[in-house]
Amino acid sequence: MTTRPTPSPATPAPEPPIRLGGITLGAPVFLAPMAGITDLPFRRAVARHGAGLVVSEMVASTEMVTPRPSTRAAVRAKAMVEENGVPVSVQIAGREPGPMAETARIVEGMGAAIIDINMGCPARKVTGGLSGAALMREPDRALSLIEAVVAAVPDVPVTLKMRLGWDADCLNASDLAARARDAGVRMIVVHGRTRAQFYDGAADWTAIRAVRAAVPDLPLVANGDVVDAASASAAQTAAGADAVMVGRGAQGAPWRLAQIAHALHGTAAPRVPVGAALADAVAAHHDDILQHYGAALGMRVARKHLGWYLAAAGLPDPDDARRALMAADTPAAAQAAIRAVFAGAPGEPGPAGRQAA
Repeated sequence: MTTRPTPSPATPAPEPPIRLGGITLGAPVFLAPMAGITDLPFRRAVARHGAGLVVSEMVASTEMVTPRPSTRAAVRAKAMVEENGVPVSVQIAGREPGPMAETARIVEGMGAAIIDINMGCPARKVTGGLSGAALMREPDRALSLIEAVVAAVPDVPVTLKMRLGWDADCLNASDLAARARDAGVRMIVVHGRTRAQFYDGAADWTAIRAVRAAVPDLPLVANGDVVDAASASAAQTAAGADAVMVGRGAQGAPWRLAQIAHALHGTAAPRVPVGAALADAVAAHHDDILQHYGAALGMRVARKHLGWYLAAAGLPDPDDARRALMAADTPAAAQAAIRAVFAGAPGEPGPAGRQAA
């Protein structure tokens, strides 16, 4: 197997670890929650290389407490937690305090080390249900959800992820952060865009600094357009943040967080796979997806990950490789295509051009 270590810069001075109650986080480079992406197989792949914290995809509280067994089972699968040496946060979302509190108790029982409240998702199907980023337009309701979750799980640290505000006329992240701190939230994550921006334009890391001023005593995490060590350093400095959160920059490169942590914080250099080692890594992730979802659904779920791995692999004929990967219609055929395509890959060219969550 061929692997390539990332370059080794001068070792930076270590920073004090972030502690949330009894939980000590690792290097201050965290995996962002992404719907349909940060499932257990992907979090496992990221944790294998190293991360300070990984966060589940969003769990809808109404679905977690629904009387429909099939819906409950599907949403519980999103919240699955395993011990792998990396703290796991389960993100929950909703509109009503009761279901949010009950969902918090359920995921606590499932092993979540941290519970994160989603007030940043811009998707219309979420905000249309008056949850996610829509709660930034209703800070009193937002506070009622925070208070309910904190009271429901007194032994589990509760964190909050949000945006700068709903739009340019509603930039209230700093006010909401201060109220959340007073209600018992232990860490704040801010994506440097408003909900109205979705993922357009560039994240405004400097605007996050207003939240730093509002809650100087809480760990603050900067999110948005963090794709490599340079953008991570710039985001953390501009925001005055204690950590950064990487989203889409990790797609097709589950080692990205470890690369950033090594460059900025002197952690161990990850072994970035190339050639046969890359084929092994992609094949292992693909098999893990099939084990988690079952063969039929897993084959469909895996295709997007194969596309992201392909985009990062630097192959000379990516279109031919994509056709070969997408044409595979059985697990055995997919494994064979993965071996054939990625065994000759020279390695990732980096995340340039990929938008980060």
